[in-house]
Amino acid sequence: MPHFVIECSNNVLEQQSPELIMDTVHQAAESTGLFAENDIKVRLNAFAHYKLGHGKDSFLHIYASIMGGRTTEQKSHLSTVIIQQLAPLLPEVSFLSINVDDFDPETYCNRALINPANVGRNRHF
Repeated sequence: MPHFVIECSNNVLEQQSPELIMDTVHQAAESTGLFAENDIKVRLNAFAHYKLGHGKDSFLHIYASIMGGRTTEQKSHLSTVIIQQLAPLLPEVSFLSINVDDFDPETYCNRALINPANVGRNRHF
């Protein structure tokens, strides 16, 4: 936790490498102090087929999924920091955006939580 799934048009990767884009998102998320560095997960999917509005030719959108419990201000700060770090790298991208969604801690499950030795239900076990 958290997960940052980047979707973009293929032509974005002509402007910057996937590695630089993912590293920038990872470092920006870490800089907020909301997450442990080792918990941040970033992945990128580029699309060859998409349709945008007239005169628009590129997009990059980030779907951020984080564990519930953060304030609206914290989530807003996270979004702003990430876009502030990406914008100078991608000045020609028509649409650059992010949204932050919460995982429900009551329904979230991972491998650590089902480990019989994890009696404290620590998701980082």
